[in-house]
Amino acid sequence: MTGTERVAGEIVAIGDGRISLEVLPAVGARLHRLRFDGRDLLRTPSDLARHLDDPWFWGSYPMAPWCNRVEPGRSTLAGRELDLPVNFRDGTSIHGQVSQAPWQHVEDGAFRIRAGGDGWPWPYEVEQRFAVEDDVLHLDLGLTNLGDDAMPAGIGFHPWWVKPLEVAFAAERVHRSNLATDPEPVPVDGPWDRRALAPMPENLDATWVDIGEPPIRLAWPEANLAATITFDAPTRFVTAASPAEIGAVAVEPQTHAPAAIRRFRHGEPGGLRLLDPGETLALAVRIAFGPGDG
Repeated sequence: MTGTERVAGEIVAIGDGRISLEVLPAVGARLHRLRFDGRDLLRTPSDLARHLDDPWFWGSYPMAPWCNRVEPGRSTLAGRELDLPVNFRDGTSIHGQVSQAPWQHVEDGAFRIRAGGDGWPWPYEVEQRFAVEDDVLHLDLGLTNLGDDAMPAGIGFHPWWVKPLEVAFAAERVHRSNLATDPEPVPVDGPWDRRALAPMPENLDATWVDIGEPPIRLAWPEANLAATITFDAPTRFVTAASPAEIGAVAVEPQTHAPAAIRRFRHGEPGGLRLLDPGETLALAVRIAFGPGDG
């Protein structure tokens, strides 16, 4: 089976009003397309197979049981042995295990996967739900520990929002680099002070903490369109990346900081959350669209 045949096995359409979605259950139940009033807002490939052969830079995908970059290889975590593969060009193990795996379409707007193994010793289940209510998109993600002992866990969403775009984060502190993070974040300043709407400087790749309200604002001035993103989770972080070679910016609600396995292991702030057997870690995102300032 070719990549295109696998991806195109089912395209689930959600929404028939101003907001419309296309979801690919066969590839991480990811959003292939998000439109508002017919305008594409995500970086959407013309060839569906790009979601498999270049999986990190298209659409929007769920991340579990961790987000961002962690160290690969053999290590011990919460009394269990890890052996995580390198899956990204910078030599890290990035964005968890489920963003490219086939999910089940279980009911309208709901998708589910059972995973674990492949170097992650705990079994778990992830459920993702999409719902449209007037001009608001609801994204809900839940990770449940199916094992017999406590499991460290983290979840998040990874949308690539198309440019030209302005962004703002209500955040007082930041981890300036997702590649080499100190234990503690620092106060925002210079290009990392994103409290006012403006285009993202190129080649930032950082995580913001101490999230206020509203956590994220987006604006497409040429389209006179804006979006306010709020999210609920036990802990809240916003990761953003603006690679110069891509005409989009990743703005990612997450439940932990980068290097979350190291943080958990050493008791640093922003690490993975420990889930008891049967416990669920939930992330609820709301994206409200409306007119811009123009």
